Amino acid sequence: MLLPFILALHAAVAVLLPSLVRILGPRAFLVAGVPPALSAAWVLTQAPSIVSGTPATASFAWVPALGITFDFRVDALSLAMVVLVSGVGSVIFCYSAAYFHASERGLGRLSAILVLFAGAMLGVVTTDNLFALYVFWELTSVTSFLLVGHDDRKETARRAATQALVTTAGFGLLMLIGFVVLGAIGGTYTISELVADPPVDSPWLPVALVLILAGAFAKSAQVPLHYWLPGAMVAPTPVSGYLHAAAMVKGGVYLVARLAPGFADVDPWRALVLSFGVATMIVGGWRALRQDDLKLLLAHGTVSQLGFLIVLGGAGTPIAATAMIGVLIAHGFFKSTLFLTVGVIDHQTGTRSIGRLTGIGRRMPALAVAATLAAASMAGLPPLIGFVGKEAALEAFVPGHAGDLSDPAALAVLTGLVIGSILTFAYSARFVWGAFADKATVSERRFKAPSAAFVAAPVLLATVSVVLGLVPAIIDPLAQSHTALLVDVSGYNLALWHGFTPALALTLLIVAAGTAMFAKRRAVARLQNAMPRWPDAELGYHLFIHAVYSTALSVTRRTQSGSLPVYLGIILATLLALPGVRLAAALIGGDVPLPQGADLRAWDSPLEVVIAAAVVVAAVATVREHRRFAALILISALGFGVAGLFVLHGAPDLALTLVLVETLTTIILVFVLRRLPATFSVRPDGWSKRLTVLLCSAAGTFIAVSLWLMTAARTDPPISAGFTALAEQTGGHNLVNIILADFRALDTFGEIVVLATSAVAVASLVLLNRRDRVVEEPEDTEEPESGDSGDVKEGSAREHQGQP
Repeated sequence: MLLPFILALHAAVAVLLPSLVRILGPRAFLVAGVPPALSAAWVLTQAPSIVSGTPATASFAWVPALGITFDFRVDALSLAMVVLVSGVGSVIFCYSAAYFHASERGLGRLSAILVLFAGAMLGVVTTDNLFALYVFWELTSVTSFLLVGHDDRKETARRAATQALVTTAGFGLLMLIGFVVLGAIGGTYTISELVADPPVDSPWLPVALVLILAGAFAKSAQVPLHYWLPGAMVAPTPVSGYLHAAAMVKGGVYLVARLAPGFADVDPWRALVLSFGVATMIVGGWRALRQDDLKLLLAHGTVSQLGFLIVLGGAGTPIAATAMIGVLIAHGFFKSTLFLTVGVIDHQTGTRSIGRLTGIGRRMPALAVAATLAAASMAGLPPLIGFVGKEAALEAFVPGHAGDLSDPAALAVLTGLVIGSILTFAYSARFVWGAFADKATVSERRFKAPSAAFVAAPVLLATVSVVLGLVPAIIDPLAQSHTALLVDVSGYNLALWHGFTPALALTLLIVAAGTAMFAKRRAVARLQNAMPRWPDAELGYHLFIHAVYSTALSVTRRTQSGSLPVYLGIILATLLALPGVRLAAALIGGDVPLPQGADLRAWDSPLEVVIAAAVVVAAVATVREHRRFAALILISALGFGVAGLFVLHGAPDLALTLVLVETLTTIILVFVLRRLPATFSVRPDGWSKRLTVLLCSAAGTFIAVSLWLMTAARTDPPISAGFTALAEQTGGHNLVNIILADFRALDTFGEIVVLATSAVAVASLVLLNRRDRVVEEPEDTEEPESGDSGDVKEGSAREHQGQP
């Protein structure tokens, strides 16, 4: 399988592109289109076997210790997505070579990131592992952030990029949690295995599915998370055409369609998918009707179409699955055509405003024909692929044909789809009229006709829409192969003519109502202006971000006070509140057995009592001492006492390390204390002091009890028991030395590095102190002992003043 090589090729070409742009200019985009074109060509060569039910697979280890692998699996759904991601993507790369000027700022960076995005999106739609999918998923979020914010000099671009990243990546974290839960309850993180054998008996499955849908809805701009997509239209038009027509926004649709065959019957999957999808379709279509900017019209139309795709992909019924493939491919071709059309118009005329365009259809007839065909496909008119897909979608929810859906639920969804389709027809007509019609009230703009190479891309994509509409049998086997994942088969084929069916009657109703809506567009505009302003989702986003920022600022102001005692107090309080409370509850409840009395000894040597008493006295004296230097000496004595305990317990290496560290630390602090007042400037009050002593005593008790219990709970022999035999193999006789030099070589080396670093720090402080003394030493003000010296000074002064 060549897919891993093709993914690596995307990364390699992205590394080379900045240099190629400096040599070739915008023509470097032709080189950038090679990896997507290669992946599209490869997947088309594999299409016959994939459609016949034999997916192309590959696998190699990623994190073997955790059992995580890069599994790739290309089936019918993946094939359809690769055709859009790589096939349409390669056409858009060629279009970019004519769209951008050589003087475009950051063109090398833009081309490289666009190729990386293409590779990441290819990984999303071909991987068969949940963790790998998440990695590629977040790579698309990061690269799209850089693409949307390409012109970082504009505040709108920076704000839109940040908004898209926060929304998609933030909800992506919820999706990751859902992946972890789903894999844990399913016993595998392989997507195809989870879909084939879903863990339907687990009570955690609905939680996992809701979290996964949250991430998918954010990526595919479902209401109320749709606000980021229109804002992302500040990106260059080829970027918008690629990300928001063929690739990125379909990531959520792909994930929903990928999981639907196994989980559509699990509550609340179907209720969430159908309700949010229908609402998104209607909201996006309604807002598209009021846009004056052609690109924003297409953006809101994309939101609407994504809601349509979510409904079809997540319904989990046979006809809906068939229709989803048709609408998915249709949308990729007609929407990319329309975005590229807007790019040509904007590039040549300098505007995308409907109110400032007129006569474009006469001046650009080839572009006008291509865009009109694409808009007709979007509106669902025959004989285009958009009509084939939309008729199948309507058929999927006709009562009696809706599979597992009840008739009332299917009728409600069908009503929503009809309303959304009427709005789609109306804004499709508005696009064609706004872009190409002659308007008597608008002055015609003077502009240069676009080159044939510039117009070739939208013409080619529109031609594909026509061909697929006239011969839908080209993609019907793909749809049937995807539908075969469901238990039931639909028996429904994508075709241009199914006879006089309820779906055809609904199509006629949509065309009539959509035509009337466009004809009465002024009345519709007045209605929209008269309607009350609904809560704005983008305003909600900004309020949420502001609340998070204010909360973080408030917490930081209270916790980051600059006081080391406060920081240590918070750490110790957390230690006692979490593991401390749990340990106390376990001891009280008898969950942790206490060690037997024979395991507890007061001491091994009477010297331990003497040293322990000295340590306690030093600790108490340190707390009571108010002079800095004396407190330092006392706390150093405490450390040396602990080193003595190590010696008595047969650990001279640890004792030596501790003595060296204590000595160096004391020397360093002596130099630091020279710069500070002799006594502590702030004396804690009684309650503060008592609280500190109580907190530290409780923490010390917790640590002592924990160590005691953990040591006594050991049942296996210590691992050091076999060191004696191993030491003989090294040729040494001192077991401690062998452990330090051979068994713990890296640990010992680290300790040496720490000691050497501390020694360098001490030497630097000593030398710095010596230089400070030389600089600050006062000048000698005594009188000279002889008159000669005075004469010499006086002569020097006269010479300095220019006197003889």
